[in-house]
Amino acid sequence: MIAIVSYVSIGSYDAQTVNEDEILSSILTELELDHEIVPWSDTTINWNKYKTLLIKSTWDYFDYYPEFLQWMGKIKSLNIQVLNGLDTLFWNSSKSYLSEIKEKGYPVISGKKLNKGTKVEFDLIKDAVKSETWVIKPLISGGAKNTLKIESEKWLDFSDTIQDLVNHEDFLVQPFIKEVQEIGEYSLIFFNAEFSHAVLKTPAKGDFRVQHYFGGEIKVIEPNSKMMNAAESIVKDFASDSLYTRVDGVEIEGEFHLMELELIEPYLFLSSHQQAISNYKNALKKRLN
Repeated sequence: MIAIVSYVSIGSYDAQTVNEDEILSSILTELELDHEIVPWSDTTINWNKYKTLLIKSTWDYFDYYPEFLQWMGKIKSLNIQVLNGLDTLFWNSSKSYLSEIKEKGYPVISGKKLNKGTKVEFDLIKDAVKSETWVIKPLISGGAKNTLKIESEKWLDFSDTIQDLVNHEDFLVQPFIKEVQEIGEYSLIFFNAEFSHAVLKTPAKGDFRVQHYFGGEIKVIEPNSKMMNAAESIVKDFASDSLYTRVDGVEIEGEFHLMELELIEPYLFLSSHQQAISNYKNALKKRLN
């Protein structure tokens, strides 16, 4: 028995989306594999009955992070196959991984960490993150939760809000990348470290968030060779054993810069490309048979 591990939806992160849990379920049905869709947070589930857990849409893990860590610890003790693997999920669950990738020499929009409970000092941020506009987000987050875009001259207007947020959890300050707003963010999807398909996510007019539930548009694209080589190199070094990988980035003066390496619960844009579902199915066959 296989579990497609999802979450209890309250409509926050899956509005205006195609249900990829159901697509994955249909693939497993075609492969004649017994399965069911279950939320990770359901404490009544007997996880021992599953041979494999496919982590697909755990889209609220950052809302309940301590509980999610406990759940991963429990699953690890059961020695169940998990895809993507538990060590990968833990590493990828905090945006601290961005600094690690940058230290390896990759162009990365990493930023400066604001430690929980510390005093937020604007002068230190300006020195550490060269920009006139910043994006501030929780270090452990997704779906643009508590994400702010702040211009230099308006920092004081937000200083109390920022301090209150940092009093409760770690945050990350990144430079605002104008190319995201002007052109969009690229997502390259890989299955078993092999490229499958790619899209360009463009924010709604006047917004900077590319998520489709904020009005962002999705367009299928063919990555140029430079972008492809950059993404393939990142996957090789940091996600070579992953069932699925989504490499999110932006082109700045012709060079691909990593924004996010999504290895926990990325939306895979399976309905956007003719070969996407077929590629996913083939990857699953190799892992599950």
